[in-house]
Amino acid sequence: MAEATKLSVVSSDRVNEGSAPARRMGLRYGFNEINGWWHLSEGPHGAEIRRRLQLMDTRLVRIFVFDPQVPDPFADWRSFSVYVQGVLDAGALPMITFARFGPPFDGAHQIHSFVARCREIVWGAIEQWGGDRVKDWFWCIWNEPNNPIIGGGLTYEQYLRIYVEVATCIHAQLAPYLGGQKARIGGPAIDGNHRAYWMDWIARLVEDVDDHLLGFVSWHRYGDWRPAVTSRSLGLEMWGAPDAPLGPTLEALLMAQLPEFEARARGVARLLKGRDILNICGELNTISHHENYYTLGLNQNIFGAAFYISALINLIRGGADAEMRWTATAHGDDAYGLLSMRGEPTPAALAKQIFAQHVRFGDLVRCPLAPRDHPEIDAIMAESADGRLSAVFVNTSRGPVVLDVAEWGGALASCDGILHLDAGTGGRVLRAPFDGTVRLDGYGLAIVSNRAAATTID
Repeated sequence: MAEATKLSVVSSDRVNEGSAPARRMGLRYGFNEINGWWHLSEGPHGAEIRRRLQLMDTRLVRIFVFDPQVPDPFADWRSFSVYVQGVLDAGALPMITFARFGPPFDGAHQIHSFVARCREIVWGAIEQWGGDRVKDWFWCIWNEPNNPIIGGGLTYEQYLRIYVEVATCIHAQLAPYLGGQKARIGGPAIDGNHRAYWMDWIARLVEDVDDHLLGFVSWHRYGDWRPAVTSRSLGLEMWGAPDAPLGPTLEALLMAQLPEFEARARGVARLLKGRDILNICGELNTISHHENYYTLGLNQNIFGAAFYISALINLIRGGADAEMRWTATAHGDDAYGLLSMRGEPTPAALAKQIFAQHVRFGDLVRCPLAPRDHPEIDAIMAESADGRLSAVFVNTSRGPVVLDVAEWGGALASCDGILHLDAGTGGRVLRAPFDGTVRLDGYGLAIVSNRAAATTID
């Protein structure tokens, strides 16, 4: 093994040099749930899937309506309601997403019909679960309207008309139950990978929509959309884009995209300043494709684990209010699901499971910066009101790294345990006493804590 690089993290004062001041962690963890909805909701391993989601502190789950991969609520309300109930049973709030209708997108009849169908679903939810509960749900209007393949390739003006009419309809039904609370209605679930000027949509929506009709904005970000193998081997049309570099070069390129999560979250936050509008990264993953032959496991393996946890740290640092990974549960052997349809965790799932137990909503967090010659290290420190103290270190490089923490001092001296999940642990989380040194064998993460012994790692 190559000689490990040593990174000194010394006294608590020096740890925080050049980093943002401590603040409350405001990121809500979440998922999209689409192909695997049945396994979550009523499959034989649903209880285990829901247990895992709770360990990952899942607070939001995006549910799609009018999508062929999920139950049609008009043809099969029972299955759709079971889909919703599975999310509620996991302790999360649903984000009901009214995905789309067919062109023409500015046709009065099409819009009127779409609004009527959305109205029926909101009404049905209130009838079944009660307005006092449904008022807290999230409602997303459309999915990637700027993407011709996914969302139809609408103009902003077409989308704005649809948004206002649907949002007005939803708000009217929720209004009797809100009691001064803001309805969490939002969009545009914008494609931020394939299309230029995606942030225009958010800036204009914030300007054009009345405050009571806009409770969140949503944007999507993946590391890349291109395959991890040559396009020729798959017979793909690349639409003028070059093949991605392969192997270690692709891995380095993907990891180099991670600071974009912070930058985008921070940019959107500036557009929302002074408004009660949540900033949501509504889809994220390493490579945006559902086949393993396309991604070579980079969404789910230990590489995917390091990518995802680093993305979460960058979103926290950037001030995002929620993240929603694509996706929670696999259906068959897909390359997206964090959990198998039997509830078995991928390395990426285990990484989030331990991270979410140590960096939680409401914690006091600091994001210390690694030394300038070690940009591969992402770190966050979190302290809870009941005294839990944890430090998370992520290695986004192939090479081993040693973190020398002998001089930490202060309250961090109370940390007595360490959790490891990296390229050398065989896809398992290992727990050991903390002796002042952290070693990461390639991609992965380590968590030093005074509550390591209480962490669920199975």
